[in-house]
Amino acid sequence: MIAGLAAGLAAPALGADYRYVLKPQPIGPGVWTFRGADAPILAANGGAIANIGLIDTPAGAVLVDAGPSLRYGAALKKAAEAVTRKRVARVYITHVHPDHLYGAGAFDPAIVAAPPALVAAIRRDGPGFADGMYRLLGDWMRGTEPPVPGRIIDAGHEDFGGRRLRLVPLAGHSGADIAVLDEMSGVLIAGDLVFNGRAPSTPDASLAGWRAALDGLDRIDHKAVLPGHGPFDPTPGAAIAFTRDWIDWLERALTDAANSGLDMVEAGNIPLPPRFADVPAARYELQRSVVHFYPGIESAALPRIDAGR
Repeated sequence: MIAGLAAGLAAPALGADYRYVLKPQPIGPGVWTFRGADAPILAANGGAIANIGLIDTPAGAVLVDAGPSLRYGAALKKAAEAVTRKRVARVYITHVHPDHLYGAGAFDPAIVAAPPALVAAIRRDGPGFADGMYRLLGDWMRGTEPPVPGRIIDAGHEDFGGRRLRLVPLAGHSGADIAVLDEMSGVLIAGDLVFNGRAPSTPDASLAGWRAALDGLDRIDHKAVLPGHGPFDPTPGAAIAFTRDWIDWLERALTDAANSGLDMVEAGNIPLPPRFADVPAARYELQRSVVHFYPGIESAALPRIDAGR
C-alpha cells in the first residue's frame, strides 16, 4: 500500500488523450525537476518514470534527460521554455535507457549531447529498446523514433553565458553514463547512477563498476543530488548511500541464495530486509536483477563437477 501510494503521488498528470502534464519542482537556484513516477514503465504512467533536470542559464534552458517518448519530449520542451522564458539550448542524455532518451526526438539533434561511448550505445541499442517501449506503451509512443545526439561531449565542462556545468562521464548503471554538476547551485544531476527511495534497476549494470562510479560521485564537490528516480536529495550523500546500500545488499543476497541452492524463482522471492520492505518497486527490481545476474552468480557459486574434463 505504501509503495503504491508513493508511486501515485509521484506520477505526472496524464490526460485521456495521451497528454503529459508536467509540473516543475524547484530544487535549487535556477534549477527544477520534472519528477517521474516511482513505478515501473506502465501505460498508466505513460513511461514517465525518470526525473528530468532543468537549469536556467543566461544562454538558454538546459535539460538533463528527455523522457520516454516524442510526446513527452514535446511537452517537456514547452514546459521548460515556459519556466525559463528561454529557448532550450542543450539537452544532455545521461544514458541509453529509454525512459530517459526518446523525448530527445522533439529537439534539434544539434543541441542533444552525449559522450562518444553513449552515442555508440544509442545507435546499437536504441531500435531494440524502442520496440519494447511500443509494446509496453502503445499510443504513448506514436511517432517516436530512436534519437541520435548530434553533439559529442568532448570536454569536462560547458559554459552557458557564465553558468558553468561540469560533465562527468562514468559507467556502472550502464556501459556509458554521465552526471552533470551545476556549479552555481551545487546540484548534481546524477541520472540513474543514483536512485533515492526507489529500488535501483540493473538491466545493463556492472555492480563493481557502479560502486566505483558512486565513489567518484562522492568525491565531487556538490551540495545536493537529483537522482534518476526517487525524490530529490537536499544532502550530498544520502541518495548515493541508499544506492550503494541496495546494490551491496543485492549482490550479497543473490550470492547467499545461490550458495543455498535456490532456483531463480526462489531467489526472486527471498525476504526483503526491513529497510527496503516499503521501497517502491523493490520486489519488481529484485526479480529483474535475478534475471540479469543469477545465472552468472550460480555458475560461480556452483561450478560444474565435470568442468575441465
